Amino acid sequence: MWQAPSDIVLISDPRVAAVPVRECGEPLVDMRGRLRVDTRMADPAGAYAHLREGLATRLEQAERLLPAGYHLLLVEGYRPIPTQRGIFDAYVAELHEAYPGISPEEAHVAASRYVSPVEVAPHTAGAAIDLTLCDPDGAEYDMGTQVNDNPEESGGACYTAAPGISAEARGHRKILAAALEPAGLVNYPTEWWHWSYGDRYWAFTVSAEHVHYGPVEF
Repeated sequence: MWQAPSDIVLISDPRVAAVPVRECGEPLVDMRGRLRVDTRMADPAGAYAHLREGLATRLEQAERLLPAGYHLLLVEGYRPIPTQRGIFDAYVAELHEAYPGISPEEAHVAASRYVSPVEVAPHTAGAAIDLTLCDPDGAEYDMGTQVNDNPEESGGACYTAAPGISAEARGHRKILAAALEPAGLVNYPTEWWHWSYGDRYWAFTVSAEHVHYGPVEF
């Protein structure tokens, strides 16, 4: 099993869950027509294309910070709670099958390298976006792995600072970060494509006193 580096705080860490939520009430907004939105994770209701307004405006700011020839390509934003729970439980089951000796507690923590436990999940709050970079024609740049490749599939290359990726892919990840970080987003360092604002992991990372966005119904 690919372990996260010891300096990475996983989203399952109790310190993350301990940050209190003070819901600000911002609406979910549709990003289609505002930025480039990919359809690979599309659901019939279009939930995947929605984000909290505060995150949406920050992504528009990040888009303007990218160098010429680069654009954000949004893959998945809001995720309903039942969907989040199903993805997490399926990955836990996959880990138990691959590693029969793993305990329930170990599987829970290991799964959080790739998908958040529902109780702290930023996607269910409309506070996280999975995204990549594309050129003006929509062709995706080499980022070292595909969006949503898990640690086992990618040999750990999904970790943002993974050492084994090409110089070109590393450069593209730096371009992405150089636009998103000034706009106020934080990265989940086990997934180069996952960035958030206003959720528990963001609050923990920036030492905010509280969370802006809690779970929300679409």
